[in-house]
Amino acid sequence: MRILLRTAAYDVFVASLPEQVRKKVEYVTNILINRTVINTKFVKKLENTPFYEMRISMGNEYRVILLAVDNTSIIEAKQVIMLNGFVKK
Repeated sequence: MRILLRTAAYDVFVASLPEQVRKKVEYVTNILINRTVINTKFVKKLENTPFYEMRISMGNEYRVILLAVDNTSIIEAKQVIMLNGFVKK
């Protein structure tokens, strides 16, 4: 089980989303908390950076930037920070 930390920027981003998208964000967040291995459909490593992106597809592509706090691999990390989000059109 992982602990997810949120920044204020992340909270503002999620609050601005339509309700259906927020539900999907919660769904993927629960996967991130409860599963050790996460499908790349939901979380993908950004090349040549320490960051990951949480991926939500609902018409538009929604992304949340993540950082594993206590390990370089999100699979082995026990703490993850949800930094910010954006809509990829």
